[in-house]
Amino acid sequence: MSLTAPAAETGRLLLMAEVAEITRMPVDTLRYLRHTGDGPPSFRLGRRVVYPEPELHRWIAARARKEGVGSGARAG
Repeated sequence: MSLTAPAAETGRLLLMAEVAEITRMPVDTLRYLRHTGDGPPSFRLGRRVVYPEPELHRWIAARARKEGVGSGARAG
């Protein structure tokens, strides 16, 4: 996934443990999603993998839309 310049320049850079806490996913799952290219946008900064906070929230919102969360559709 590519990072947009404004998103990379604004907001905090989160570490993998912080993203795991926000998403309630195990760190190993985040590593796997990063490997497959399905995870939130991230990049290496030195030895650390970091996640721009605005991009993480966009990724979460896209996943929610994909799953139909907040679409008003209800099972009946």
